[in-house]
Amino acid sequence: MRLTLACRLARPSFAALALTTAFGGCSTMNLTEDRLIGLVTPYRVEIVQGNVVTKEMMALVKPGQTRTQVRDLLGSPLLADAFHTDRWDYVFTIRRQGTPYQQRRVTVLFKNDVLDSVEADELPSEREFVASIDNYRSSSSMPKLALTAEEVRALPVPTKPAPTAQEAALAAAAQGPARDYPPLEATP
Repeated sequence: MRLTLACRLARPSFAALALTTAFGGCSTMNLTEDRLIGLVTPYRVEIVQGNVVTKEMMALVKPGQTRTQVRDLLGSPLLADAFHTDRWDYVFTIRRQGTPYQQRRVTVLFKNDVLDSVEADELPSEREFVASIDNYRSSSSMPKLALTAEEVRALPVPTKPAPTAQEAALAAAAQGPARDYPPLEATP
């Protein structure tokens, strides 16, 4: 009788212990998952849309230019609306891992097929734009692509190896024996 009473009293405490362990284990698992997710980041696709318009490009655009001249300077607009034929929108967005999200808008307005006005966000210079998307500059894994003049001079001069006997025989056979052909036209 004492044994069954002890078993009955032990069952609820065993169940409580199992539940406590299970719920405690879940909270521990969540902490380790959060740490793991914080360490491993997924690959994000680079998304570039639209036309890059810089300060240097906008300096070339002047009121009075034709649509063709503006298109030659800025490229084809991202949005040329059929309902607003006198308005071209140049929108540029870039979403690149390791760099902040960028979005710029330039609106070109025409009147009688000549440029009337331009509305634009703050535009970067070409150097500023390249610096803002160049997340590989600080990376030491990028290979060096060019040699300096001193490094080129320090390179050994390659020597041409002497031809082997077989190569010399093949070259002589390709030239063939010397032939003397008569002239094609008879001389009077």
